[in-house]
Amino acid sequence: MNIDLVEVTRGTAIFEGEPDGSVFNPLGSVHGGYAATLLDSACGVAVHSQMRPGQGYSTLELKIAYHRGLSEKSGRVRAEGRIVSMGRRVAFAEATLHHSQNKLCATATSTLLIFDLPR
Repeated sequence: MNIDLVEVTRGTAIFEGEPDGSVFNPLGSVHGGYAATLLDSACGVAVHSQMRPGQGYSTLELKIAYHRGLSEKSGRVRAEGRIVSMGRRVAFAEATLHHSQNKLCATATSTLLIFDLPR
């Protein structure tokens, strides 16, 4: 999907990508799943950045608002995720997606389950 993890700090994560024809829907615009993947990844890795060794996570809920469509003219897009709150079993994160002219394209909120990995 031509997506890269470009930065991780404690509680935040940034992914970037450049949509091309491989992520177009039948109408010729970028499929909403492309933005959803970037936003879900940014939220998930932000949470992952604060987990202890031996823990895993899974997205329980992802809510996305699309503010502006993406196309081949969008250029490189950037999803920035951050933790809103994190408990022992559940974390809440949010992310924004901007295109190359820094216009807001989508926002997301995410609820993630935190669990111990099998040994």
